[in-house]
Formats: sequence, structure tokens, C-alpha cells
Amino acid sequence: MQYIYGIHAVDGLLRRNPAAVRQLALQQGRADKRIASLEALARNQGVAVVREPRKVLDERVQGRHQGAIATVAEAAAGPAALGGNLLDEVDLLRLVDDSPGPVLLLVLDGITDPHNLGACLRSADAAGVHAVVVPKDKSADLGPTVSKVACGAAEVVPFARVTNIARTLEALKARGVWIYGTAGEAEVTVYEADLRGSVALVMGAEGAGLRRLTRELCDHLVKLPMAGSVSSLNVSVATGICLFEAVRQRQQG
Repeated sequence: MQYIYGIHAVDGLLRRNPAAVRQLALQQGRADKRIASLEALARNQGVAVVREPRKVLDERVQGRHQGAIATVAEAAAGPAALGGNLLDEVDLLRLVDDSPGPVLLLVLDGITDPHNLGACLRSADAAGVHAVVVPKDKSADLGPTVSKVACGAAEVVPFARVTNIARTLEALKARGVWIYGTAGEAEVTVYEADLRGSVALVMGAEGAGLRRLTRELCDHLVKLPMAGSVSSLNVSVATGICLFEAVRQRQQG
């Protein structure tokens, strides 16, 4: 069995894929509004609900469960169990083709830490990103940790896993999407870039940064101005800043 835990993560799973949930365990003695709402939702979806002591829940998962743990069968415990938001490259390109206006995409090139992926998904959801794109290999994937950190975003943000990031970037460029890669040595800051059109923002792995071929396929490289003693920010923090600069520009026209 596999577990999805945390109020937001469990709520999203119950709303989008209740059939994947074998059982919902809630903490004994908790009757607050959030737990009560979660219990009502589960019962309305036909999911079995049990009450268990906090000690039992603490032993079941490593992270902060907030009094709610959903048991998911191993056969359905992959990314598809988290929701119907998974895309392949064909779906992604169709999404771009069918969009009535400029798209905003987030491409994560080799982000292997699930906590960072979860935080990036949370920012992507808040910024209205049309899709998050990751490579199938050498990347964190959707799972319990990502779902918990993302606070519900992992179940709703379109999530495209592609075989070849370079090929996908080339296909996006052919559709009029401008590729902006982030790199500390860039000469232009993200605040000076024009992010109002169809844009794919590419974030590299911490430490290694963008891979060579990915960097070469970018139309522009941008950076965040760093005034302190540290040379870079956590990738999820940098992602949030860059995405919301794009949001600011688009709102201003």
C-alpha cells in the first residue's frame, strides 16, 4: 500500500480520483471543521473512513499528516492515482495549439528533489501556469511527498512527462512559444525580459543548472539580481519569483 497524506493533498485526491482510495484514516479526537469536511467528502464519495490514534498515524508516514492519511492500492499508486492531469508530449502540444491566448509553461530540467517539485507545482498553480513539463528520466515524479508539499496543486496542474526535453522545446518554438532559460551568468534580469507572449520558463537543477543542450535551445537567458552574499536561490523560490514576474507583466499588458 501507498499513502497520500495532509489535508490539501487528501482533499484533492478525493475530489479527483476517489476510486483510487481504499480507506481514509482520520485522527481520533479531532472534530475541527477541516477534518469534518474531509470526512463528509470521503463518505459522500463512498470511501471507507476510520478513526485512529495520532500515534498510529505518526508511525504510518514520515511527513506531517495533519490528521489525515489516505491509503492507495499499489496497483493505482503511481502518478495517475493523483488525478487526471497527466499529459504526454502530444497532449502538451495540443494544449498549446488549442489555447485561445498566450500560454505560460514551466519546464523543470532535472529537478530531482520531490520537495522542490511540489513547491514548484504550488507556485505554478497559483500563477495560472498552463502546464508543467518534466523529463521522464532524471526527474522527480508525482507521489506522496510531492502531493503533500504541493497542497493540492499536484492534482490539478497539467503535468507533462516527456521523453526528450530538447525535442519538446523545439516543438514549442515551432508553435511560437519563446523559451526563457534561467542562468546566473545571463546578462538580462527576468524583470527586463518581455514575458507577455507565449512563454516557456525553463528552470535547471540546483547546482548543475540547465543542461547544455537545453541551454542552447533557449531563445533568451535571464537571471535574478542577487545583492547578498549567496550566489543563488532555491529553485522553487526562484521559480515563484520568475512566474509571478510573468503574471505581473501579463496583467499590465
